[in-house]
Amino acid sequence: MSKHHPRRWWALLVLATAQFMVIMDTSIIGVALPDMQHDLGFSPGDLQWVFNAYVVVFGGLLLLGGRLADLLGARRVFSAGWAVLIAGSVVAAAAQSAWVELLGRGIQGVGGALITPAAMALLMITFGSNPRELGKAMALYGAAAPAGGTAGVFLGGVLTQWLSWPWVFVIYIPIGLATLAAIPAVLPAVRGHRGSVDVLGAISVTGGLALAVLAVVRAPEQGWGSASTLLEFAGAVVLLVLFAIVQKVVKAPLAPPSIWKVPGLAAANIAFALLGAAWIPAWYFLNLYLQQVLGFGAFASGAALLPMTVTIMILMVGVTGKLMARFGMKPLAVTGLLVLALGLAGMTFVRPDGSFAADVLAASLVAALGMSLAFIPTMMSALAGAPPEQAGLASGIVNTSYQVGSALGLAGATAFAASHGANALGDAVRLTDGFRAAFLVAAVIAAAGGVAALVLLRKPRPAGTEAPAAPDLEQVA
Repeated sequence: MSKHHPRRWWALLVLATAQFMVIMDTSIIGVALPDMQHDLGFSPGDLQWVFNAYVVVFGGLLLLGGRLADLLGARRVFSAGWAVLIAGSVVAAAAQSAWVELLGRGIQGVGGALITPAAMALLMITFGSNPRELGKAMALYGAAAPAGGTAGVFLGGVLTQWLSWPWVFVIYIPIGLATLAAIPAVLPAVRGHRGSVDVLGAISVTGGLALAVLAVVRAPEQGWGSASTLLEFAGAVVLLVLFAIVQKVVKAPLAPPSIWKVPGLAAANIAFALLGAAWIPAWYFLNLYLQQVLGFGAFASGAALLPMTVTIMILMVGVTGKLMARFGMKPLAVTGLLVLALGLAGMTFVRPDGSFAADVLAASLVAALGMSLAFIPTMMSALAGAPPEQAGLASGIVNTSYQVGSALGLAGATAFAASHGANALGDAVRLTDGFRAAFLVAAVIAAAGGVAALVLLRKPRPAGTEAPAAPDLEQVA
């Protein structure tokens, strides 16, 4: 694609919109969760599946989405992803029962898994021939992620408070239809390449992750040593081992074993997974504390989280890159994770008769500072050692790690919170005890991530060293 492509900036608008919407899909539901629980009959322990049904499918199928973009053409897969996301939004908005809601969320996850890697491929194809424009485009595209998270928190509160919770899904329908209408005019047509699809690999890794999350979620009720829990864990292990075997024997694996020879990739993915496993439970239970203990409405809860999310957006866009250039990736990743742990530890002091200003604001801002410092350096640590021909695959793996870490972290924190009273709706004291337990789990995970980053991450790239060249994703097999 020529660097003089006349509609490349309109193309960027469409691609940034996709990034914005996919990330917003993980945050917009937060303040709507209590209303969904009441209307659809979710138990406190099962409510997390409104989030996890999306991220497990999304994370499990990201690598498959990238492979399909290579084989079928990135624009075609990008369009298909939007069609699937719209279909999932229709199902989720119209749901009258918990299982239909989870079905809709899973379908949305499939759409996100097709959209995200295809969007990145199209971005590289559209701007890759002009490094200066590529840098600007990447900055704007990257800024769409924290903007989506911020908008989701606030917009979810507005829609839930003044309309109803189904509108957090309805909003995707007109935006998706407008995006589909714009795609032929502004996005480059990309030819696919011949090759095979590792369907067995995609099914085994997604099924294994889902079983692992299910086992952790159900263990407090069934018993950690019960036959059903042990069978679920065993099934997860079998499927994940099958995935590893498949990657060694098929001609076109989703994650070729050679990718793990990239220096620092495995270590950075561990740290990045722990970051997701700490952040998402904190965000999830903070929403519940604001509404179920402090009595905030949906709009007030969304507004209360804005200082945290705006802080993340401002610091990620305007500060983190400069600090990373000066101090390097590893010091910033370690510092960010430890600061996040400190903020989450502060949340363990929330009270049944507390207030937003006294119990939430300061701790949430410290946590936001840690998140904004850790996210980009930890992700870049995973990509820095990848050669151009493997950069796309490395990106898919690191995104998968974050989503998987988020799902497993939320499942574990929910199980621990439930055992400390988080299921006692209407009892502010017991609910607070349960939420404190969840914040403690998140703080411990963040601290473990900081230690992992300190011990495992390789030496940061010296200041002034150029980042790895952007891959031509049209040529990635």
